[in-house]
Amino acid sequence: MTSNDPLLQPYQLKHLTLKNRVMSTSHEPAYSEDGMPKERYRLYHAEKAKGGMALTMTAGSAIVSRDSPAAFGNLHVYDDRIVPWLAELADACHEHDCKVMIQITHLGRRTGWNKADWLPVLSASPVREPAHRAFPKTIEAWDIERIVADYASAAQRCQAAGLDGIEFESYGHLMDGFWSPATNHRDDEFGGSLDNRLRFTDMVLDAVRTAVGEKFVVGIRMVADEDFEKGLSKEEGVEIARRLANSGKVDFLNIIRGSIETDAALTKVIPVTGMRSSPHLDFAGEVRAATKFPTFHAARISDVATARHAIATGKLDMVGMTRAHIADPYIVKKVMEGREHEIRPCVGATYCLDRIYEGGEALCVHNAATGREATIPHVIAKSEGPTKKVVVVGAGAGGLEAARVAAERGHEVTVLEASSQAGGQVRLATQNPRRKELIGIIDWRLAELDRLGVEIRYDTWAEKNDVLALAPDVVIVATGGLPQNPPLTAGDNLVTSSWDIMAGSVKPAENVLLYDDNGGHQGMGAAELIANSGAKLELVSPERFFAPEMGGLNHVPYMRAFHEKGVTVTINTRLRSVRRDGNQLIAELASDFADGWRAERRVDQVVVEHGTAPLDDLYLSLKPLSKNGGAIDYERLVNGGDIFPQRNQEGGFVVFRIGDAVASRNIHAAIYDGIRFGIRI
Repeated sequence: MTSNDPLLQPYQLKHLTLKNRVMSTSHEPAYSEDGMPKERYRLYHAEKAKGGMALTMTAGSAIVSRDSPAAFGNLHVYDDRIVPWLAELADACHEHDCKVMIQITHLGRRTGWNKADWLPVLSASPVREPAHRAFPKTIEAWDIERIVADYASAAQRCQAAGLDGIEFESYGHLMDGFWSPATNHRDDEFGGSLDNRLRFTDMVLDAVRTAVGEKFVVGIRMVADEDFEKGLSKEEGVEIARRLANSGKVDFLNIIRGSIETDAALTKVIPVTGMRSSPHLDFAGEVRAATKFPTFHAARISDVATARHAIATGKLDMVGMTRAHIADPYIVKKVMEGREHEIRPCVGATYCLDRIYEGGEALCVHNAATGREATIPHVIAKSEGPTKKVVVVGAGAGGLEAARVAAERGHEVTVLEASSQAGGQVRLATQNPRRKELIGIIDWRLAELDRLGVEIRYDTWAEKNDVLALAPDVVIVATGGLPQNPPLTAGDNLVTSSWDIMAGSVKPAENVLLYDDNGGHQGMGAAELIANSGAKLELVSPERFFAPEMGGLNHVPYMRAFHEKGVTVTINTRLRSVRRDGNQLIAELASDFADGWRAERRVDQVVVEHGTAPLDDLYLSLKPLSKNGGAIDYERLVNGGDIFPQRNQEGGFVVFRIGDAVASRNIHAAIYDGIRFGIRI
């Protein structure tokens, strides 16, 4: 059946027929093993292929040379061993008529020298990149010669693996390090004029075309405007795009705007929640109009309506929905089947990228199957066993996920929620207006539970007899936790919790000290609300840097607010005690580093954040009546088998707890608990 949907129209790129206009642009999920895209990497991309997209771009910068050590799990495309692994990945995606390309690069100064083989970092000129802190050496003629050859041999490996094409990364890396006046201070044939600054790129393109021939698809992801005073201007960037389009050496442009050398700059390129969506779409459209050349683009195009607009109005030829597919790899399939309303939304939390940049791997804040395709399904299968009565107590993120999964399995599910609305700590987090999009985590699950016919009973403080009256086979305790104070020698009764500030039950005073002994969004969110209220605020943390549980991209908007509002940030310092002095409070501070060091602050209010203590009374009352006594077989949870040991022959049901009802963690942990336990019922 033919569709009129602009997103579903095929696109001809050279000899390739892309079946629709939706793609995932290159990004590095850090799923590699020894620089190779093994099973986890393959399954991640294959799932998106199953989901209907036309083109998946692998590898956020597969590295072409040894002196470009991996910065965040990059693939080693300089190594012949990668060919069969890439071939397996390509075959898995081609099975679903999804084309596969790879991004290759030399990272230049965007990495560290004290990694891998400890070879010097290099760039066009010795300009340090703040994000990775390396001082690069000036690239020499012999470096250029060998790196050009490395690009060519890397491209040959990609072609040999059966990939459909490659793209060069010219976006904060070595190639565009020559383009930008900010990073190219040379006075030789590679510096000065635009012709000279493009010389290295021309050498790479010529070598690659000689190596792979004219038929192999070659594109470039390029910055066409660095958008800062010393950087590559829009005028020069668009001119570079024109020259590349007219060169006959590339087949598409993948347009980016901005700089990525600091966290603050990077968020303008990759916006987080509360920031503008699709901020550079119009600019990419301008480049397409100027070049009249195949143009791809991605930058927080997270919803189908915007993606459809990008194609329908001719701004793009292929639209990248990269983070959106981390949240839901089945976007295209759902559009094709008229289930657009069932798409799991990307809420902009940027948990995925912050984990990568902090040395972890990409995980979606509310799709725990992403990156775990070998063990956690994106599409929940019906249970082959008998239908069970499942009672979920608590309608926070974890409880709603457990209920969704159990219902998808075919079980009869009832949710009991103490408050008048679902959401738990996620709803609390959205009281910071900048993070209101997080409510999509809850709204999507509520819509899914409605579709599945799950009953949610609000305003129900569930006790043991309330649960037993439902004659459950399985009880999932998702009651979460309550805020707890940090250890203080005195003054427990004088402090205010971050929850009280976030909920609005306590207003910020005029002069506030906030002590964050947790290191995540909870304390930072309260601090931002306090700062925005006009209060004088000092943020105190015992850590070496504040909010270590939160990555650099999410750090940016908090720090912006703190600077704008004059917040004082004090690290390496503990809150020891609080005492009253007239109408004010005295906060006594101490040091882990200098025994006996003390300092005092006179303030109107002390706000504390120290995570949560489990709300586990119901769980403890149900344990003795259960078959498993609350126990979980962790070995079987990880490797397969019945996870609920029989510990009580008289027990009438299985009981277990998830999320913060176990211990203070985060949204992703609660949702992961919900699905990995739910699929085992």
